[in-house]
Amino acid sequence: MRRILVTSALPYANGPLHFGHILEAVQTDIWARSLRLAGHECIYVCADDTHGTPMMLKAQAEGVTPEELIAGVEAEHRSTYRDFMVEHAQFHSTHSAENREMTEKIYLTLEKAGYIAKRTIRQAYDAQAQMFLPDRYVKGTCPRCAAKDQYGDSCESCGATYTPSELIDAVSVVSGTPPVERDSEHLFFRLDAFEAMLREWTRSGALHPSVANKLDEWFNAGLRDWDISRDAPYFGFEIPGHPGKYFYVWLDAPIGYMGASLALARREGLDFDAWWGAASTAELHHFIGKDILYFHTLFWPAVLTGAGYRRPTQVHAHGFLTVNGQKMSKSRGTFITGRRYLDRLPPEALRYYFAAKLDAGIDDMDLSLDDFVNRFNSDVVGKLVNIASRCAGFIARGGGTLAAQLPEPALYEEFSTQRARIAALYEARDFATAIREIAALADRANQYIDAQKPWNLAKDPARAADVSAVCTQGINLFRVLITYLAPVLPAMAENAGRFLGQPIRHWDDVAAPLLGTTLATYEPLATRLDPKVVATLIEPDADAAAAPAPAPAKAAATKAAIPAAAATPSAAAAEITVDEFARIELRVARVVAAEYVEGADKLLKLTVDVGTEQRTVFAGIRSAYTPEQLVDRHVLVVANLKPRKMRFGLSQGMVLAASGDGTGVFLVAPDSGAVAGMRVQ
Repeated sequence: MRRILVTSALPYANGPLHFGHILEAVQTDIWARSLRLAGHECIYVCADDTHGTPMMLKAQAEGVTPEELIAGVEAEHRSTYRDFMVEHAQFHSTHSAENREMTEKIYLTLEKAGYIAKRTIRQAYDAQAQMFLPDRYVKGTCPRCAAKDQYGDSCESCGATYTPSELIDAVSVVSGTPPVERDSEHLFFRLDAFEAMLREWTRSGALHPSVANKLDEWFNAGLRDWDISRDAPYFGFEIPGHPGKYFYVWLDAPIGYMGASLALARREGLDFDAWWGAASTAELHHFIGKDILYFHTLFWPAVLTGAGYRRPTQVHAHGFLTVNGQKMSKSRGTFITGRRYLDRLPPEALRYYFAAKLDAGIDDMDLSLDDFVNRFNSDVVGKLVNIASRCAGFIARGGGTLAAQLPEPALYEEFSTQRARIAALYEARDFATAIREIAALADRANQYIDAQKPWNLAKDPARAADVSAVCTQGINLFRVLITYLAPVLPAMAENAGRFLGQPIRHWDDVAAPLLGTTLATYEPLATRLDPKVVATLIEPDADAAAAPAPAPAKAAATKAAIPAAAATPSAAAAEITVDEFARIELRVARVVAAEYVEGADKLLKLTVDVGTEQRTVFAGIRSAYTPEQLVDRHVLVVANLKPRKMRFGLSQGMVLAASGDGTGVFLVAPDSGAVAGMRVQ
């Protein structure tokens, strides 16, 4: 049995949880649950990130103390995570006695070892307000990418880190006047002292190769000493021996993982050093958004090493989140909070959709609301739940007891022996492939039931045993599938366990089928999503009152650019002439081959025969079709479209498809009898 401690990035405590936070927490929770199903000890801890200048600004704006602000936010965060079925062993706060204890202990160890340097710096000062300005009390234009309205420590647009003096056209948030510079003594962590260790660790398998490659850019640019102190006023922990100086939030924030672990250890009587000590044999995994890589893959392992603690086993980064392909917009109501979603829709629908889109890479992810509806309604309601609901009724009418043997034991074996692969896909964080393969098995199960037609068999009383056998097979196939989806759909799996009379506890539970046991009364496990209800998630000004103040780059566990829906098409499109339309060459094509496109959530790569040649076309139909469904199918293509160079290859045409009103994506196809090469008249 492996011992694993897992964390997700700490949400900033100045506002409600949004979809970006939920994405990361769900990803972490699914991963942890899958490892527990494999029999491992896997503990998930997290905390609210509570310190820093933004907290002071938010509290001042609301007329409360920072302590009052973070207490209210913590209650909201806890309830939202809980309702999304995110299972924390400990959810804590960085403004806690445990975190102060760990932060001071680590700092004093680093200071004693010679890793802390004092240096006088020129710091931003508001002459009108007569105060030194913390980084986030200064705003201006990013010196790297020229994004406007950025804070003085890091750019939320490009992720660059810098000092307030490097900002272009900087102004004080307090008075709105340009800051001046004055001398102030600060404390620095000597990051460069750990360069050799970091170069080795970042190439040790602890990071995704693309992340390690990104870090090479920072190594080549040179590691700079890290300013870990801030002048008063500042909400945080005062530095021992340095009155008026406070720990920079990015020092005590990741230590919050340790503070949460310490609180858990003391409450449950666990050995803290077994998780965090330098000699620990446990695993430590961090899930974060790619916007906070610098802090978690350079500063954090260096601080841990310098203070005598173990380094992370792996840091897993994911991309940003958009909705309908667009970024966050409060004015359009697209800053979707977790609570807004929960007030309208079931949490497991979103968990399933996120799982269906997440893999081990750091590419950005789009939540298409149409695809969300179609995917859940098709996969979960139409395929998975349909198996149980169809078979349960026949079993109940036959007395409620499963048959003594399966009519197709080889089919069950085919399903149950996939458990090792499914478990491996979850651990590799390739949730999307796991979901795809589970959905394919669900198709097989439904095909079996459709072929056996128990509803027809039931018309003949003499075939009652056959009905029972077929539906026993179906119930057992369903049991395998819901076991494989238990990390994603925990409540549904628990309810299914009660129906089956057998709780889901381990992947190997499905090694043998359930036979001769009595089922409980079947209760519906899921209902279809209503597209009209889903559409209300992005109504204008939906969450304007609840939307948090701008969070620091580190606070966005995912940068969660959450967008508006695609613009509604104009009621009257611009007219074209017959001659203009005649320039478009529409041809019938036969799909010769189809495959998924690695790194693309929407695309399928098609090889199509247009009569005179074969061409490659990239089509955005992945949400509606699998490659297997497309081979030998006839479609319509725009044959004279100028080839388009994409990062996945050259697309030599366009496949026609229709969509709208939340009903899905549908290929436009010719009538039967058409052959490849025919031109549309």
